[in-house]
Amino acid sequence: MAHSARRDSPELPDLSLLKRLVRDQLIYLLEQLPGKKDLFIDSDLMSPLDRIANVSILKQHEVDKLYKVEYKPISSISDQLCFLIRPRIQTVKWICDVVNADKAAGKYRRYKIIFTPQKFYACEAVLEEQGIFGDVTTDEWAFYLLPLDDDIISLELPEFFRDNFLAGDQRWVRTAGSALHLLHSLFGPFSKVYGIGRCSKMTYESWREQVEEGDQKPRQAEIGNVFLIDRDVDFVTPLCSQVVYEGLVDDIFRIKCGCVEFGTDVTSSDKSIKVMLNSQDKVFNEIRNEHFSNVFGFLSQKARNLQIAYDKRRGMDIKQMKAFVSEELKGLKQEHRLLTLHISASESIMKKKTKQDFQELLKTEHCLLEGFEIRECVSFIEEHINRQVSMIESLRLLCLLSVTENGLLPKDFRSLKAQYLQSYGADHLLTFSNLKQLGLLEEQQPGETLTVMESKVGKLVNDRTAGKLTDAFSSLAKKSNFRALSRKLNLVPKSDEEYDLRVPRDMAYIFSGAYIPLSCKLIEQVLERDGWTGLEEVTRLINGHEFAVTGSSGADFKPKSDAQRIILVMFLGGCTFSEISALRFLGKEKGYKFIVVTTAITNSSRLLEALLDNHV
Repeated sequence: MAHSARRDSPELPDLSLLKRLVRDQLIYLLEQLPGKKDLFIDSDLMSPLDRIANVSILKQHEVDKLYKVEYKPISSISDQLCFLIRPRIQTVKWICDVVNADKAAGKYRRYKIIFTPQKFYACEAVLEEQGIFGDVTTDEWAFYLLPLDDDIISLELPEFFRDNFLAGDQRWVRTAGSALHLLHSLFGPFSKVYGIGRCSKMTYESWREQVEEGDQKPRQAEIGNVFLIDRDVDFVTPLCSQVVYEGLVDDIFRIKCGCVEFGTDVTSSDKSIKVMLNSQDKVFNEIRNEHFSNVFGFLSQKARNLQIAYDKRRGMDIKQMKAFVSEELKGLKQEHRLLTLHISASESIMKKKTKQDFQELLKTEHCLLEGFEIRECVSFIEEHINRQVSMIESLRLLCLLSVTENGLLPKDFRSLKAQYLQSYGADHLLTFSNLKQLGLLEEQQPGETLTVMESKVGKLVNDRTAGKLTDAFSSLAKKSNFRALSRKLNLVPKSDEEYDLRVPRDMAYIFSGAYIPLSCKLIEQVLERDGWTGLEEVTRLINGHEFAVTGSSGADFKPKSDAQRIILVMFLGGCTFSEISALRFLGKEKGYKFIVVTTAITNSSRLLEALLDNHV
């Protein structure tokens, strides 16, 4: 990516240490049950476990057969059963059924339950209730953090978002605090901690408690500053369509645990293929943060370079050919395979996006972000709902309209809601209730709009003109937090000049130059000001429990040392690949390196699917 970046960015700490620690702990726990055993694994732990300890490592430690937890009677004949599960009551009840079925059949086995990342009292209470507390041994596997790449760490807890922000269930706060404590003990101590959001404040307090309970040894810090941010501080960013390559791949193919499965349309064969997407993939590493419009140009240049490298072998003597085969050929073949895959993936993305009138969709989003032509946007959303293009996409556009406009006009709200329920089913009423609770889809309250003026205007002019005038009046009448924040922080760059996506000038390039993500802008501003001073109006609009804490005992910092320019950003409730790309860009510009820690990678579909309640 061509832009004037600082070249002196610091080295990132080695995150693979996190993997080695949890692998060693898992092996230790498995060895607590000596002899051959069958291992039952929670389905959503399968992918993370594969990144930590593959089947051969498990087999080395006397794991005989592997099963997925499926909530039905088991077929295992082993005398020892080990269950590796998330602390969920449903799963614990199923284990109780398994043990009680064995008792009824007069079968004796040994049972071990390993809860990860921690066990909750409620789970132990179920074991006691079901009368099997004495028949099983329980343990905790402190698997808090999974490094997905050199600068991305995930807690792999997608349920965090719904549990914490919708249900108000704070059980995962301690987990987030423990994850931060682990990073602090390995790579800290941290010199400054900033944060915004209620959950961030609680996570910080949980972490501080754990720090005070333990011993603090003076050591050379590898991470200087930490920024904690709640997902509900910025809902606009995850609701926008992603247009950087990695974000698009996630939106279309779903990246799971740093791995993507490309189907037959990409592989051009009858088999799908799983590919690890990280900085080890040299082709992907160069295009992951690029705007999609630049990707084809880059890939075709890469193909030309590859051809030149292959052509070098012509005219070589035996000695040179031998050196070429042993040193370069393998690397070139690997690069060729990856290049072919990414070209096919890009073509597949293009096909899918042209089918969906993607440009029209982006234009509507940009109008919503800028606050222009709102009536046309409402008409586009109505058409989208009535054509039943996509249940989640329609919901996403409704939420984006509501969040950017500080709620929908009552007549629009009633009309759009009725049309949505008619198109996609009345069982989505509960979903609307969830969205309202989170402030994602609301009706403007009386007093926020000039309804009296609106009715007078309606009598004077025809409906179409009235619609536009109504927009003008309502925008004057109501105090929209997004609009106010957008003006204060300059989130929507002025559109009077052309934005060159090949040479991005700010973080807005991740949304085609239309919008700088609020979450990333806040991080930039706080780091620039060394705190929240001067941002009082912004924090008031966000209503956000902001804090900034300096100093940590035992820190050994050189002034402006490399560690001070490594910033750990922790997203509580999920983070998008677009935000990660924006932070990488900011890091290059300012000479920082960002490490992103998130409860899970999210996007608009995952965010809204977590809030669906259509199982009446």
